[in-house]
Amino acid sequence: MTAEPQLGVVAAGHTESARAGAEVLRAGGNAVDGAIGAMLASMAAEPLLTALGAGGYMLVVAPDRDPVLLDFFVEAPGRGAPAGERAELTPVTVSFGDAVQVFNIGAASVGTYGMPAGIHEAAARFGRLPLADLVAPAASIARSGVLVTSEQAYLFEILHGIVTATPECAALFAPAGEPLRAGERVRQPELADAMERLAEEGPAAFYTGELGAAIVDWVSERGGMLTAEDLAAYRVIERTPVRVRYRGRQVLTNPPPSAGGILIARALGWLNEEDGAPAVVDLVSVMERIQAERTPEFLAGLDDPAFVQRFLGAGGRRGGGRLGSTTHIAVADRDGWACSVTSSNGACSGVVVPGTGVHLNNMLGEQDLNPLGFHRHPPGRRLPSMMAPTVVLRDGVAELVLGSAGSNRIRSAILQTIVRVIDGGLRAGEAVDAPRLHYEDGVVYAEPGIDTSALEARGRPIARFRERNLFFGGVQAVERDGEGRFWGGGDRRRGGAAVTVTA
Repeated sequence: MTAEPQLGVVAAGHTESARAGAEVLRAGGNAVDGAIGAMLASMAAEPLLTALGAGGYMLVVAPDRDPVLLDFFVEAPGRGAPAGERAELTPVTVSFGDAVQVFNIGAASVGTYGMPAGIHEAAARFGRLPLADLVAPAASIARSGVLVTSEQAYLFEILHGIVTATPECAALFAPAGEPLRAGERVRQPELADAMERLAEEGPAAFYTGELGAAIVDWVSERGGMLTAEDLAAYRVIERTPVRVRYRGRQVLTNPPPSAGGILIARALGWLNEEDGAPAVVDLVSVMERIQAERTPEFLAGLDDPAFVQRFLGAGGRRGGGRLGSTTHIAVADRDGWACSVTSSNGACSGVVVPGTGVHLNNMLGEQDLNPLGFHRHPPGRRLPSMMAPTVVLRDGVAELVLGSAGSNRIRSAILQTIVRVIDGGLRAGEAVDAPRLHYEDGVVYAEPGIDTSALEARGRPIARFRERNLFFGGVQAVERDGEGRFWGGGDRRRGGAAVTVTA
């Protein structure tokens, strides 16, 4: 019996997100259409991870054209706003059980969002299907609601202080005073209305129209820095992806001013100097060296157009983390298109603007995005995210498409997934499921299944997790072999799923 021809594969952070992207491919859309359909669905299905008030990056690889990185990440606001009137950030302590973190939320944490502009730009430039067709399934999901999974229930529970921070946020995610539990339903009818307006009117409603005005009024009344000038000035930026060679392949990833991609490229360049698959001690050594690169000079240089060549062209060897409420989508299709898109709402600000369907980000309160101190970025500066949508090319064709959630752990999660596929010969799903480690501030964090004996022999402090944990990121990865067959892996640490689409 002849196998059905495969149209492509979608990996996303939720079954509903992956299913929505797969239906788009089945309806004749390309990988970018599929990614947009999954992105929109993820706002309904993964409501604390992404939203219309979020930002992100999309890497597009297409036949017979240069790869493009669309930057629609969050900007520092404050054009025309007196700094002295800014409210204080609101700290919230979050416990993973094996790690404790502090997040900062509230109106003062809200940056200028890019999601509506990014979705519209990607659909207009690369999509085959009308945006309204991509919005319709997601809007239906948002109105009818999605059953909370066990992974989401855990997220709601540990982010209790955020989802109950304002009456508007609590009405969605803790309607009875406690966060929604597994099996309960989360509905967002105003989000559905907003997505339909995006399809009908374009992004103007969110930036210069009535929705944008309502958002600015709501945030400014509560001491935030977002202004009408910030929204009117926002633009999607096209960037040239960073390239690095690894095992005879080209790896494309997110360029500066984002920080994550160039650090991953640096790490792969170092590993490529050695033959054979890197051992655990090699991975930790590279992670340690990469963390050491994140100096004040590195962070200051990210906004310099010449920084990529200076940083990656140096050659040779040179001498706690955040949760990261982020989600990733990876799509590849049979025509050779590949799309890798990461979007994030930070840890969520808790600020939901009534009547708009917009849950705003807390990027100004994320320590990893503000390592030199809060409110240091000038208005209009893109924040230096760790997000790194990535594509591995073999002979010019997308072989592996991936990315991750997890803030500081993004770079270590992507690095390990690439190594396990390229060096270890694992399929994408196997590489995503494999146990991970992460190095930060002198400590090696390890999931069960990681052999730490060689690290212990070298005196490395080990923080062992008792089970797989979303602390270690949320990788979504899809793979295509030389015969046009597809595989995918959705990270079960965050409820991910992958769907291979047949004709």
